[in-house]
Amino acid sequence: MASQAPRSASSRTAPARPNTAFRQLRGRLSPGEFAAAVRRSAREIGEQVSCDARYVGRVESGEIRCPNYAYERVFRHMFPGLTLPDMGFAPRETVRGRGARTRAAAPLTTDHRDTRIQNSEESDVLRRAFITGGSAAALGLAGLCPADPDDPAVAATVPGPRTAPGTRAGAAEAAAVEEAVRKIRLLDDRHGADGLYQRATQPLRAAYELLDAGIQRRAVYDRLHAGAGELAISVGWLAHDSGRLDDARSHYAEALSTARVCGDAALEAHAFCNTAFLARDAGRPREAVRAAQAAQQAARRLGSPRLRSLLALREAGGWAGLGDRSSCERALARAERLFAAGPGERDPEWMSFYGEAELAGLTAQCWSALGEKGRAAEHARRAVALQDPHFTRNIALFTAELADNLAAGGLPEESATAALRALTLLTQVRSARIRAILNGTARALAPYRDHGPVADFLERYATTPVGARGVGV
Repeated sequence: MASQAPRSASSRTAPARPNTAFRQLRGRLSPGEFAAAVRRSAREIGEQVSCDARYVGRVESGEIRCPNYAYERVFRHMFPGLTLPDMGFAPRETVRGRGARTRAAAPLTTDHRDTRIQNSEESDVLRRAFITGGSAAALGLAGLCPADPDDPAVAATVPGPRTAPGTRAGAAEAAAVEEAVRKIRLLDDRHGADGLYQRATQPLRAAYELLDAGIQRRAVYDRLHAGAGELAISVGWLAHDSGRLDDARSHYAEALSTARVCGDAALEAHAFCNTAFLARDAGRPREAVRAAQAAQQAARRLGSPRLRSLLALREAGGWAGLGDRSSCERALARAERLFAAGPGERDPEWMSFYGEAELAGLTAQCWSALGEKGRAAEHARRAVALQDPHFTRNIALFTAELADNLAAGGLPEESATAALRALTLLTQVRSARIRAILNGTARALAPYRDHGPVADFLERYATTPVGARGVGV
């Protein structure tokens, strides 16, 4: 293959290899037409990229060996199931992490230069806003709240870093990203994902732009990578819970890539944990089992029995989806045994939701998938009774699942009573998953509309936004 001439004696680098795989993906479209398709796909997932024919040419010539994170998300959206190597790009870990002096001495091998020149509105503006405006502004947290303007969460802010313009990311920026993760999780626990997802994509972009801006100290580098990865998982969960499963898959894959770049076993275990949950909900139970087992492998050296308990439950969910009762029961027994070891100092911060209520709720989901509706209802009822009032979304979820299991078990009046409670909680929580469960319950209860509690539920259901999106009951 022909190589590019070096730009100066001091800037020699390996010859660029044409990216023939990406050229094949373009097909019969001209570079300009393909660039327009990229921009259109970006808008579909809330990204902003300034792709033009020149950028496409640089990718196909091999000058851009690996796209930045924003472009990667767009390309994955355009070509579902393909990895960066499938598209002809080099693995990110082979081109990331170079110092500023290396970049100054050699031609850029990733599209950092494109980010600075062509995509300034996506890169420089976000980075400058983060540094000068504080984390609440740059991470998008000022607007990261439910749509209800009267909700007290609207006024919540996150302390911002005090860093001069032009300074590379430091401890203050890492702390701001970590605080953004906590803020998102807190809002999700109380209000659900539907009102948060689109707002949360902005802090995620800002966090990854900080990684590309350059980091001087290794300790900050590790913190920022871990924070960005956890933020990707949090945003992925918001996508998952609001029914955007493809977006969630992309965010979880991004977190997993980040974990492997920086060798972070805890982040890897978390990314695989959520991937397993997503795969189960997306109807890919075998993938759920594999992801849960990979998570357990990563978690072995972390010293947290509670984490391994949760991961065993993720595996159990996959086995239940496959209808493998014996494997599911073994995984459930392992989850119970590890949970009984109690909490520990090495339990990850993100596992604050995992207590007896969650154990019971996830166990209920397994029995429900295996067709044991009465047993599932028993565990779901326990989950509702044990749940901390702070976790409003989970109370609504387990109550909806209780109603669904009671309906399937031939107890329509008890089901309607629980469904009414869940419907009331949806005035505080916005979750596509919970709405979908209540939609199914409403269909199951429709033949029993002459029963008093059922009639009350169906009447209330028909006049709420949940029923308005309706199921024809």
